[in-house]
Amino acid sequence: MKKYSVFPILLLFVLLFSACKSTAPLKVACIGNSITYGYGLKNHRHDSYPAVLSRMLGKKYEVRNFGISARTMLMKGDLPYMKEPIYHQALAFQPDIVTIKLGTNDSKPENWKYKDDFKTDMETMVDTLQALPSHPDIYICFPVPATAPHWGINDSVIYHEIIPIIRQVAKEKKVHFIDLYSPLKPYPECFPDHIHPDIKGSKLIAKNIYIVLKHARKKVK
Repeated sequence: MKKYSVFPILLLFVLLFSACKSTAPLKVACIGNSITYGYGLKNHRHDSYPAVLSRMLGKKYEVRNFGISARTMLMKGDLPYMKEPIYHQALAFQPDIVTIKLGTNDSKPENWKYKDDFKTDMETMVDTLQALPSHPDIYICFPVPATAPHWGINDSVIYHEIIPIIRQVAKEKKVHFIDLYSPLKPYPECFPDHIHPDIKGSKLIAKNIYIVLKHARKKVK
């Protein structure tokens, strides 16, 4: 009776598993508020910046939009993002890459009175994401400019207080940041209600995120 070695079979299984794993698309989770969701766009599923980013990145990436309107980074804010089911859905997605775009609604007076907690709350989100089994690359986005006061959103707070905190968290937690404030500042016409981007603005946001992600992936390779 012939004896067969199981080693070749095991080796074949390992090679097939590795091949499948290497060809799986990189999962990108876009965490954010109404700007991420695509509020104000006629077809937010097609024209929100995560949807545009998905088309830019192509089939090697799976981009999902985890944006929900009016949410804050602040846990004491009126509508904290981390208390929402969609946040836990983003964690369960086990992303390889995460973009975080929160802070716009935090600038409202009723929320920013808790500004001393903003850094700690952001660190909590980053820590939770870093602890995921997928060990995602994290990119914290600067809020886009608020071209005029609306809904209590304060551009001065965004620029002078929130953005410096994001820079500090990114440095201390050794994660990336993406500047969406400066590139969008010259295009006030892209914000019809002064807060939410139109289709052109959404494309500009996606383009700036795309450039950073692709540059980072090239460095990794």
